[in-house]
Amino acid sequence: MGVTRRPGGGHSVASIPRIWRKGWRGPAAAVVLSVAIMGCSSAGRGDQPKVSIPGVRIVDHTYVVPQPLELGRPGDLIAASDNGSDPLIDDAERWTLLYHSSNLAGRDIPVSGALFVPRGVPPAGGWPVISWGHGTTGIADRCAPSQTPNLFYNEYAQEVRAFVHAGYAVAATDYPGLGTPGVHTYLIGVDEGNAMADIVTAARHLDPRLSTTWFAVGHSQGGQAALFATRAATRDPALHLGGSVAIAPASGLNLILPAVLSGNDPADLSYSMYALIGLSAADPSVVLSQLLGPAGQARLPLITERECLTETDAAFKGVVPADILRIAPNQLEALNAMLGADDNPDNAPVNGPVLVIQGAADQDVPAAITGALVQHLRAQGSDVTEQLYPDLDHDGVLGPSACDLLTWLSRHGGPPLGSCQPQPTDLS
Repeated sequence: MGVTRRPGGGHSVASIPRIWRKGWRGPAAAVVLSVAIMGCSSAGRGDQPKVSIPGVRIVDHTYVVPQPLELGRPGDLIAASDNGSDPLIDDAERWTLLYHSSNLAGRDIPVSGALFVPRGVPPAGGWPVISWGHGTTGIADRCAPSQTPNLFYNEYAQEVRAFVHAGYAVAATDYPGLGTPGVHTYLIGVDEGNAMADIVTAARHLDPRLSTTWFAVGHSQGGQAALFATRAATRDPALHLGGSVAIAPASGLNLILPAVLSGNDPADLSYSMYALIGLSAADPSVVLSQLLGPAGQARLPLITERECLTETDAAFKGVVPADILRIAPNQLEALNAMLGADDNPDNAPVNGPVLVIQGAADQDVPAAITGALVQHLRAQGSDVTEQLYPDLDHDGVLGPSACDLLTWLSRHGGPPLGSCQPQPTDLS
């Protein structure tokens, strides 16, 4: 039904401290750092004088953004902090950064994220960049992956580690409103796609050793975001999008509310709430108080301010959809249309070649939904390859597909792939 659920293999921020490790100074510890950087030495602006960029600051899980925020171009840096060598991510140099992007309304907004740069001498032309789009973590600021050492889920640390080991720098956006002031515009495709494209520009401002070649890669919510990112690739004319990989991408999102209202799954209720919150954050005509029942209203502060996906799912156990959502038939029709228009990644052709990776046993983004997405994109003239993995589910497809993913990238401008052994997904 197009829902992007995080199954039991994932874990919440509450379980993260056991893997904090020596060597990484998280963003909360980097409040006094600043970095002197070139304006953009590899994009034709290297003759500009060095400018001082303030260090990232964070208060109660929200990154501090200057008020008022001075207008900037997409990808301009707002703040950056060097977190040192990251042993969890192949000893990459890790940065936390804030940068300018723009939303569906065209408004300049701040977005947070993390950057991982391989150690050693970059290849001729610089380190190619993968812009990583994460799957659903939550709506509250504390669910921002850049604030956790493993990018919120161990399987995501595993994936990014494989990218860095293969010779890519990885720029991992949090998406608008997740970790930064304002409400996360969950599943609003233009917002996510812009954020994925603009963080590449920001990363190259920060490190001139990065290549102009980049790739959009994401899982679940991030798979949907990666498809939207192909349409944002022209925002920086200095960059070249080599290709994109969408792993179990969220789609068919105009079907999510009817499916939830006819079922009784706590995870489905979480996603329906997230989708409505994201829509309301992007469109003021969507008023949550007119769509939520008493149980939904009571849980709204928990979702938007305090807890992440696992805790949200737990809060909906034993609650029927009618107590969460109070949506009249005419409202349902209008909301379905909005979700289809703003969230579905196949509303227009994608730019450049795309690989879609899908587990045949996925119950969260079913293979049939993804198959329909692929067919629709191809019918619009898009260059889409689909690779199906039997017996693998939504998260389980990540590890076993990593070598195939890297091989595909190498055929589209990425570095040659050496020996690569597929691994089971780390669901610990």
